[in-house]
Amino acid sequence: MNNYISMVPLSSGGDGSLTALLTSISPKVSDILNKALNDEDISEQEGLVLFDTQGLELDALIATADELRMKTVGNCGTFVITRNINFTNVCNMGCKFCGFAKRKSEAGAELLSMDEIANRAQEAWDRGATEVCIQGGLHPDLKGDHYRNILKAIKTQVPEMHIHAFSPFEIWYGARKSRMSTADFIQDLIDHGLGSMPGTAAEILDVEIRKQLTKDKLSTEQWVDIITTAHKLGLPTTATIMYGHVDSPKHWVEHIGKIRSIQQQTGGFTEFVPLGFVHYESPLYLSNPNVRPGPTPDENIKMHAISRVMLNGWIDNIQASWVKLGPDYATAMLRAGANDIGGTLMNESITRASGGKNGQEIMPADMVMMIEKAGLSAVRRNTLYKSVETFERSSPLEIVKNTCPQTISVVEIAVTEDAALPRVSGGLL
Repeated sequence: MNNYISMVPLSSGGDGSLTALLTSISPKVSDILNKALNDEDISEQEGLVLFDTQGLELDALIATADELRMKTVGNCGTFVITRNINFTNVCNMGCKFCGFAKRKSEAGAELLSMDEIANRAQEAWDRGATEVCIQGGLHPDLKGDHYRNILKAIKTQVPEMHIHAFSPFEIWYGARKSRMSTADFIQDLIDHGLGSMPGTAAEILDVEIRKQLTKDKLSTEQWVDIITTAHKLGLPTTATIMYGHVDSPKHWVEHIGKIRSIQQQTGGFTEFVPLGFVHYESPLYLSNPNVRPGPTPDENIKMHAISRVMLNGWIDNIQASWVKLGPDYATAMLRAGANDIGGTLMNESITRASGGKNGQEIMPADMVMMIEKAGLSAVRRNTLYKSVETFERSSPLEIVKNTCPQTISVVEIAVTEDAALPRVSGGLL
């Protein structure tokens, strides 16, 4: 992957290279890409056409995504200093793809105390983190107030820390344990310091695919209901897709289309994060010969580029996960539609438990170097994509003209019952 970034075409930059590409490929693909460049939504069927691109057509797709990234957020790449706190690895739900979960009697099972969680948040704050990301398994002994108590423990010790926590699956579990409605449970968490929610547990929002991936996990309808409820309560979330296992491009474009539809109604997503399936220690892969060993390099780059194209004007920020892709590959994605490389993490357990090979932490200086390697200006952001710190070039390499805004994107959730939000023009407020 070390040389992959050199294979990614740059934006046209006004020199006509993108125009030349668009005139040298099939009219069908060219029309779709021109439609996106004119800020028109492309359909799921058109997205499926883009997943079939090869050669010059793939080059044109990548260059179009790069151009849309530049138009939307400027020529900057972002990252956040964060710490993952996986407070328990005990879970009885039996998701087939997960190598993280353990039974509570199993060796290595853990449930962190409130003091330990708060101390880890304090350590993160002392190292410059503006966010802690908290997720855990569905431990059978957890009480409904466990999630609230985590928030209280952190906010008592580190009151200024942004808490990005609890997947929709955990929200469903906590509400059930508390005998509360989803809305009441989420509102209680907001009242105790929850700042945003990770849009994980989405996997693929397709009924048949989810049946193959999970046993009793959240349905597509439940995931959508919890996410939209959070948005209606003013709680921003991320959105994710996990791909490259028993799925296909048809499922991918339908998933992205569903995410776009939610965003058109709520405006509550801060970012979209493609997450390639990590197969090495995954029970799904080890027990089923029909499961693929994750996405191919072409599929990864198409996923990031097509996400930018399909979500253009609705979700400004496309994240390339260095944990899933590796640092070099994530860097390449910054010129294929992505504008963010995620967080420094400090700890990461879930991908590592499935055999992930890319470590637990990247230092902020390394994040800056990755972004600069892509020819972009580095910006440290907070969870909601407000600029915290900008960086001068640390090397003489040529950089694209710096048009980075002070605020990368501002999330303003404005839900109406009867009408979708107006389309964003340029994505910056």
